[in-house]
Amino acid sequence: MMRSLAAGVIVALAGAFGTAAAQPSYPAKPVRIVVPFSPGGATDIMTRLVADKLGARLGQPVIVENKPGGGTVIASDYVARAEPDGYTLLMAASSLGIAPSIYTKVSYDPVKDFEPVSQLASVVHVLEVHPSVPARTVSELIAYAKANPNKLSYGSVGTGSSTHLEAELFSSMAGVQMSHIPYKGSAPALNDLVAGRLQVMFDAWASSGPFVKDGRLRALAVTTAQPSATVPDLPTVASSGLPGYSAMPWLGLVAPARTPAPIIDKLYANLAEILKQPDVRKQFADLGLDIIGSEPKAFASFIRQDIDTWAKVVRDSNIKAE
Repeated sequence: MMRSLAAGVIVALAGAFGTAAAQPSYPAKPVRIVVPFSPGGATDIMTRLVADKLGARLGQPVIVENKPGGGTVIASDYVARAEPDGYTLLMAASSLGIAPSIYTKVSYDPVKDFEPVSQLASVVHVLEVHPSVPARTVSELIAYAKANPNKLSYGSVGTGSSTHLEAELFSSMAGVQMSHIPYKGSAPALNDLVAGRLQVMFDAWASSGPFVKDGRLRALAVTTAQPSATVPDLPTVASSGLPGYSAMPWLGLVAPARTPAPIIDKLYANLAEILKQPDVRKQFADLGLDIIGSEPKAFASFIRQDIDTWAKVVRDSNIKAE
């Protein structure tokens, strides 16, 4: 009887080890990172840099796939419905959490349908004005706007975009009235700002920086709560006239919900090491990105807070986009 029992244990152990051996360690095939924007932009370039580095560390190719459109909803919905096996990931942006508040047809839940891996970076945004505006600080801009209600027009890269919501949050907190003019992208809005047809804009430093450096625009502050490592000479909006103001457009890697924790942890651990590399840090700065590199739990908490912040702005401003 004891011999039979021992034989059974041996067979069971052999089966267990055989099953474990039959399951290859992650990753056993190429990994895809879906980018919700067109090729060539800062997010795409950053993702390709990270993908190359990550692939080298994982021992499998990491492929970047662009799925633009729908205010990033198309890509987000696609990844939300993918198999939770770690082979399809999303380079999410702030719009992941903003979209459900402004679009009537969004089939994913930004919290329930994704597993956060790491908030890789914040996109440096600045508050800038045309040189004809008599303001060199945020305080002076607020005073001028209060004295001239609706005289100032501000541009955005589209209704419901982060640049639109940043301006609405600013107007609400400062108690000023400015006219919103939405554009299809940053370039046409910047052209009108440089020409003086707009007076104010919140925009990414990557696209606005050259105009600020040559004197065609005046940058007043960065939107984040803390100073930017990329533009260290600029104060924050909060410290230069509007206490409590904070807006941090972000980029981060997420996976479909129910992706196993060991896979999430492995991805995070490798990303954390990649973000320490000097060449990566330099290229992020060149793209107008401040490195964050938060762990999964911290990223999840940030996403929930970010959703609540912008949902309130959307409700208060009655913003809707089709």
